[in-house]
Amino acid sequence: MVSKPPAGDPVQDAPQVAAPKHAAAGLPAIGHTLLMAQQQMGLRRTAQTLLKVNQKDGFDCPGCAWPEGDKRHTAEFCENGAKAVAEEATLRRVTPDFFAAHPLADLATRSGYWLGQQGRITQPMLLERGALPEGAEKYQAISWERAFEIIAEELNALGSPDEALFYTSGRTSNEAAFLLQLFAREFGTNNLPDCSNMCHESSGSALTETIGIGKGSVSLEDLHQADLIVVAGQNPGTNHPRMLSALEKAKAAGAKIISVNPLPEAGLEKFKNPQTPQGMIKGAALTDLFLQIRIGGDQALFRLLNKLILETEGAVDELFVREHTHGYEEFKAAAQEADWDETLAATGLSRTEIERALAMVLASKRTIVCWAMGLTQHKHAVPTIREVVNFLLLRGNIGRTGAGVCPVRGHSNVQGDRTMGIFERPAPAFLDALEKEFGFAPPRHHGYDVVRSIEALRDGKAKVFFAMGGNFVGATPDTEVTEAAMRQASLTVHVSTKLNRSHAVTGRRALILPTLGRTDKDVQKSGKQFVTVEDSMGMVHASRGNLTPAGPRLLSEPAIVVRMAQATLGTKSAVDWAEFEKDYATIRDRIARVVPGFEDFNKKVAHPGGFQLPHGPRDERRFPTATGKANFTAAPVEFPALPEGRLLLQTLRSHDQYNTTIYGLDDRYRGIKGGRRIVMVNPEDARELGLADGSYTDLVSEWKDGVERRAPGFRVVHYPTARGCAAAYYPETNVLVPLGSTADISNTPASKSVVVRFERTQE
Repeated sequence: MVSKPPAGDPVQDAPQVAAPKHAAAGLPAIGHTLLMAQQQMGLRRTAQTLLKVNQKDGFDCPGCAWPEGDKRHTAEFCENGAKAVAEEATLRRVTPDFFAAHPLADLATRSGYWLGQQGRITQPMLLERGALPEGAEKYQAISWERAFEIIAEELNALGSPDEALFYTSGRTSNEAAFLLQLFAREFGTNNLPDCSNMCHESSGSALTETIGIGKGSVSLEDLHQADLIVVAGQNPGTNHPRMLSALEKAKAAGAKIISVNPLPEAGLEKFKNPQTPQGMIKGAALTDLFLQIRIGGDQALFRLLNKLILETEGAVDELFVREHTHGYEEFKAAAQEADWDETLAATGLSRTEIERALAMVLASKRTIVCWAMGLTQHKHAVPTIREVVNFLLLRGNIGRTGAGVCPVRGHSNVQGDRTMGIFERPAPAFLDALEKEFGFAPPRHHGYDVVRSIEALRDGKAKVFFAMGGNFVGATPDTEVTEAAMRQASLTVHVSTKLNRSHAVTGRRALILPTLGRTDKDVQKSGKQFVTVEDSMGMVHASRGNLTPAGPRLLSEPAIVVRMAQATLGTKSAVDWAEFEKDYATIRDRIARVVPGFEDFNKKVAHPGGFQLPHGPRDERRFPTATGKANFTAAPVEFPALPEGRLLLQTLRSHDQYNTTIYGLDDRYRGIKGGRRIVMVNPEDARELGLADGSYTDLVSEWKDGVERRAPGFRVVHYPTARGCAAAYYPETNVLVPLGSTADISNTPASKSVVVRFERTQE
């Protein structure tokens, strides 16, 4: 029997705290997986669903973008992937009766955890502010036809197409993403913000400039063949747990691993592989050298390593540098200025630790650097990632087996969405191909990214907000400003499977459009359909749901875009939209003629496991940059300043969390149980600041020009963070990051280096 969702919102600021763990996975992971799956799906549905996750004839896990190998295990999923699947395949339902019992004012008081636990949304819902007395406003059931009429009314009433925003979450399929950008551009705007703007935009900016393509250059097999893997600013044990299996395999083949992170993470200490008896019992130690770096010190670390490589005779791959790179002399001059004292201050590391890292680098012929949000969400994120590229170029570690750049994406298809054209600054060649294929002239001016979209709503320059998946309000920075901006919209539309905070923060009119999930069977007029996704390493493969949909009134994401386009554009459209809903193969045929690498798309994706997209730097050391070569860069070294009496705060996930989706209130590996409003502080810093373990404090962020933001009521947890650093969960701490605090060039919110002071409160 499936348990009911929680009746009340549990307290989230009074957790139990124990010592952090030093190993990930193992029996506890299996137990936790089965418990959550049973609670949401029941035993029969659990087996029916989990055995299809990440299988060649199954569906792609919505939990992350980590790739699968050619040979798949029967249980080809991790604990957090199973949680993601259980959340989507739940038997709990949100019907019109639920909304009748919970007006908007009530939903607005609920936590994201409570909202997500209510279940799958079953019918289109409309809320019109002012239709009922304030406090009594509620969503009411509406037909699909009327929903699309409302969208068309609002869009066609705009003074300019650029007053509309079309946001995309990374769970959107290639097919739906391609259709959404096609509709937006035929409507007349490039306002296509997406979750990349908040996570790996810094990676894309840096990699496009330096190697010519904004994606990683390694395959899964490269990881298995590396001599050295550097994992920087990433916690695979929680955010990409299947990566631990790849690291375990690399270690068994002789690889060394350096972890660079402000917090020790259990998954990088030891991995107890639940798929093997030996792994379950003994486990495998992963990290050979842990560099507990001060937040934001990564650029300084890689710059000094580059200087030391340059000073070591025979360490530079001079042939590669001469034949394949540009800007070496300028970079060399800048690197030679790297200073030991400045680096030690920026990183908090010792000279001995850096020299140990250098010895491991020099001993490696094949090096991979992996990273995630810990590198991308700083003011100086783009120069930091450029410095990582410099580090790899020096020793010829791009375009070599077992070597390269590896930005690890979070959302399961965030990379594919960008490939499909979800980008506010599209390349002219992409727009040319779109115009040639569909016979209309797409707009050429740049659109709004996420931060600029919020500013546009705030300033009255945007009036309609359409979101394909995701939890925009919960994921974005400057919470109070963002929510006020959203409430100024004339219409907010969310294509969703489940409730989240964004549904409680509405425009004058608000629509919830319930859609099929990855686990759901999708049948259209031509028969059963499948969609495709692209993983972090450029593999494109099919995803086929196998469950009966959560209700008869759900539409697929492609169908929703098609019907919105038909209602809005009508006979003015140059596109035969109807064919796309009937048969998704027709979408893939058009993608094949627009997007390079997708030629013969339907034929290629029919191959079990899919196909790999071409990648010039990886495949043939061909770099499609402005210089025609890989570019060394030379930016000044930056790192966050820390005023006296303050700490640097990074926002992060708990183990019971995927982005803003909260599966539970525990963070098992960090020893936190039953709460989320906590702040982890080094015990020595806590003593100096007078922060007793278990005391309560407000977090106040400080920015230039006296700007401050406040997050109240956080329990202090003494934790072995790097000195001068603290950590707390998002989205609870998103309020601390103002819209104007972003990475240079990429405009990504700088959520990983927030200067905070502590104002103690009563418990």
